[in-house]
Amino acid sequence: MDSATRRRRAGLFLFMLAAGTGMASWVARTPAVRDVLDASTGTMGLVLFGLSTGSMAGVTASGPLVRRYGCKVTIGAGAALIVTGLLVTAVGTSLSLASGVFCGLALFGSGMGLAEVASNIEGAAVESIAGRPVLPVLHGCFSLGTVAGALLGMGLTAARFPVGPHLSAVAVLVAAAGVRAVLSLPHGVGREAADTVGDTPGHGGLRGQIRVWRDRRLVFIGVIVLAMAFAEGAANDWLPLLMVDGYHVSATAGSLTFLAFASSMTLGRFAGGPLLERFGRVRVVRFGAVTAAAGLLLVIVSPSPLVAGGATVLWGLGASLGFPVTLSAAGDHPHDAAARVGAVATAGYVAFLVGPPALGFLADHIGLRLTMTVVLALLIAATALAGALGTPDRCPEKPRERARP
Repeated sequence: MDSATRRRRAGLFLFMLAAGTGMASWVARTPAVRDVLDASTGTMGLVLFGLSTGSMAGVTASGPLVRRYGCKVTIGAGAALIVTGLLVTAVGTSLSLASGVFCGLALFGSGMGLAEVASNIEGAAVESIAGRPVLPVLHGCFSLGTVAGALLGMGLTAARFPVGPHLSAVAVLVAAAGVRAVLSLPHGVGREAADTVGDTPGHGGLRGQIRVWRDRRLVFIGVIVLAMAFAEGAANDWLPLLMVDGYHVSATAGSLTFLAFASSMTLGRFAGGPLLERFGRVRVVRFGAVTAAAGLLLVIVSPSPLVAGGATVLWGLGASLGFPVTLSAAGDHPHDAAARVGAVATAGYVAFLVGPPALGFLADHIGLRLTMTVVLALLIAATALAGALGTPDRCPEKPRERARP
């Protein structure tokens, strides 16, 4: 690998690390933001929809932008939106404006959506040049960033440091990482590679993604990714508040619980390759869904906050490989691989980004702990359907290092 490729790879890793830090910094401070806004659980659900809608808009727009302008420009635009969103969220929190926080999260989510797809395309190009796995580590860096962000958020929560200055400082870090990444990337990469994320008419585009759902196996895979992504997204959106409201712990303890979850997700993603090679997709995902369900059940029914906090480790480990493994299974087709991967990825993003905020409306009536039974039911369904992830006889096994967490 030449020095230019190493710089590209390092720039991408650094940017994903910073993006994960930004995401977790917001999540860790949600109890403090809720208190500043004096918002109900349902109102917080509406605020979180800003992140969901922005993220879906960014994911939808990223492919066409990459195809037209390349990864360098798209990642730069995404980084700018992330930084702007963090700053607007910081101002909205400081002024106790729920509408300001909503707008900031919408901008932040748009930037994340733009940057994530483009970073995957750029990472795949680097992987092809380097001849070694890049994408698993790329997403592992994002998870590692969530651990760093959770640690930072926990410390600042314990110190009663204001949310506004905290998010503003994180915005500066993300801006620096974004500039470093963009300067390390060549122009034009990804204009043709964008076809692989679902934008080629008749193959990976919207028509193709709708058409492939006629395959019953793909429908089962879609249910699995929906369940696993929903389990991850529910923790990202609600775990600190669940511990604070459901177990009456401090905001610092709520942040610590999210740190445990984020750390277990990171561990699961970095350790996933050897497990998949030894045990195969079906057993890994089935065991993961059972593990996540067991951890979530303890969170719902345990009378002890210590047991519930420890159970989030099982929740995170079990959910960590769901998204990348389902994408790998969706690509097991000789003709429609791009459309199938695009369709399953879209289902996963919808579950991860849009579904969890809706839980807030149910939680207003029955509480967050009981609301998590919705996620538990989905994990049980994933366990039952995991056999659909087996490699069809007509298709060779896909390289697992290409799976995208």
